[in-house]
Amino acid sequence: MRRVAVTGIGAFSPLGNGAAEVARNAWAGRSGIRPLEAPFAPSLTAPLAAPAVFDASTLCEPARLRMLDRFTAMALAAARQAMADSGANPGQRDSQRAGVFVGSGMGGSQSMDEGYRTLYAEGSDRIKPFTVLMGMHNAAAAWIGIEHALRGPNLTYSTACSSSAVAIGEAWLRVAGGSLDLALAGGAEAPLSCGSMKAWEALHTLAAIDPAAPSASCKPFSRNRSGMVLGEGAAMLVLEPLEHALARGAPVHGEVIGYAATNDASHITQPSVEGQAAAMRAALASAGLDPSAIDAINAHGTGTQANDAAETAAIKAVFGERARHIPISATKAMHGHLLGAAGALEAVLTLLAMQHQVAWPTLHLDQPDPACDLDYVPHTARQGVAARTMLSNSFAFGGSNAVLVLRAAS
Repeated sequence: MRRVAVTGIGAFSPLGNGAAEVARNAWAGRSGIRPLEAPFAPSLTAPLAAPAVFDASTLCEPARLRMLDRFTAMALAAARQAMADSGANPGQRDSQRAGVFVGSGMGGSQSMDEGYRTLYAEGSDRIKPFTVLMGMHNAAAAWIGIEHALRGPNLTYSTACSSSAVAIGEAWLRVAGGSLDLALAGGAEAPLSCGSMKAWEALHTLAAIDPAAPSASCKPFSRNRSGMVLGEGAAMLVLEPLEHALARGAPVHGEVIGYAATNDASHITQPSVEGQAAAMRAALASAGLDPSAIDAINAHGTGTQANDAAETAAIKAVFGERARHIPISATKAMHGHLLGAAGALEAVLTLLAMQHQVAWPTLHLDQPDPACDLDYVPHTARQGVAARTMLSNSFAFGGSNAVLVLRAAS
């Protein structure tokens, strides 16, 4: 197996655009969660969201933009940013050995929602001619491949909230195994449409508004947590063999050194402690590591009662008594839950945490839950955390678990 470096990072998220801005806002503990500004907001019980900082009009000419759902536009922008950061030039290598791996739980849901509204609410018998091309889940990966002339595998993964972690892990397997020399991997999601948000509301998984501070409504691992807040965005990584990166003098943000995906096979929505623990153990085994090698964890940490309790128990099952001494960050309190794109943004935050030697804060942890009694780095970033190796957890409806093992740049 070859060592695999992350040489490019791109992100358009509720925490800002690009690695520097994301790190700066995470360090300051800023929240991208806010009252939703949309015509349909009054119809929601809790009109909150974490919108990305993104202006699609700057991406390309209007004619092409009319063919892109917002999730595709954000993915394209993040991929451009990652490729520019990396300095990779696929044209100088075999384009068949360069691939695209994108995760999205809902694909072009905004375009489909608009189409249904046009048909059923407005009574029209016509919708936009590009609705199928905008709505299909593989649109983002397809456009990225076209723009960068990447002719290797072009794959889209939809495993709910673990989608982009799976995409990064599967890309790592191809590069580490020698079948690819470059991969653009990550995810994108744009679920802030009326139909999507009403559907999530019906599941009773969304957070109630904190009347004192709406931005503090997502409270992972806190006793008074009430659910998650939907966010949107895209994050993409450039993966390539470490030896290639060093030979061309590319920036190395860190390495992907392990990955595992497991299935709970027990319940469509209720998380399984055993399944999550199995994913962490399998990821460690793929990296050839003992649990004692992990210095910090970026938790899935959605802010729902069931998930946070299960993840706490799973971490204890894997790490034993040492679990109490591992800094654990739940960054969704800042950027909301990006669903299929969450794993990619959190992988970026994990790499940045190691680069800056900091543990990101878990905001709004004012009332510690006795069932969630680990070191969740409450309130403010912790400096001087010299983490060399971290886990990034992503767990999903359907019981689809994915865990990435990331290492700091040497």
